[in-house]
Amino acid sequence: MKNKCISIRKFEQNCINEDAVLAKEKRIAISDGAGGGGLFAERWSQYLLAHLPDIPIENVEKFDIWIEQIWEPFYNECETDAKQLGGLLLDKFYNEGSFATIVAVWKTSENECQWMSFGDSVAFHYNYITHKLQHSFTSLADFNKPPYLINCKDEPLKDGFKSGVFNIGKQSVVFVASDALAHYILMMYEIAHYEEFAQELNIAESYCTKNSNYIRAAKNIHSIHFERDILGKLLNCVGHSTNFHRHLNALIRKGLIAHDDYSLAVLENT
Repeated sequence: MKNKCISIRKFEQNCINEDAVLAKEKRIAISDGAGGGGLFAERWSQYLLAHLPDIPIENVEKFDIWIEQIWEPFYNECETDAKQLGGLLLDKFYNEGSFATIVAVWKTSENECQWMSFGDSVAFHYNYITHKLQHSFTSLADFNKPPYLINCKDEPLKDGFKSGVFNIGKQSVVFVASDALAHYILMMYEIAHYEEFAQELNIAESYCTKNSNYIRAAKNIHSIHFERDILGKLLNCVGHSTNFHRHLNALIRKGLIAHDDYSLAVLENT
């Protein structure tokens, strides 16, 4: 069993990486801090993973209990820091809090992984025998919608929680990815299996968003071998920051992926 993870910030000046990533024995996770609102998104994402339990969060009731047990020390510490930053930022923290997504996978037996997610960070399972990709998300088009977010001061919306099981084998790879990277992976898998996913791709493209542009660019690629060209290249970059930077930079230049923080954690059977 190998556990690997990697996370890099946006390819822009003066940006901080708001993602947090975790890869431990039998447990992988990503939390994507949402800096578009509130304060301390990068701290909230790190805090969530630092307090992620060793056993699966199986349902929304257990998820609510977990958040209820951990939020207050984070809130109190950040309130103190916000007071030092000044009135406007303190008001922003009081009004908005801190936001993040989360996705996690626990290996519970030789043949099973349990996953849970809240937001648009995604868990994946790929089987090299069946050549099938399973994932925790809804559909490619739903990346165009605002994601559900965990707030450090408010009770999570129950509709945002999802959980499930991957039935795995020796020819399986299980991994988690933050939203921009997850969109790229799912999009390229569906393009590589176009006859099966033509309708889903067309629906996603019809939203006329930036994601539509990535789909159009992917459709223009002559042929895609998902295992070799997409999944294999990404997995080979985990643990090699320079290669990961180069690969993501190339995808941006080709118009295949959004500008964002990029995080990937892999739980691989050997």
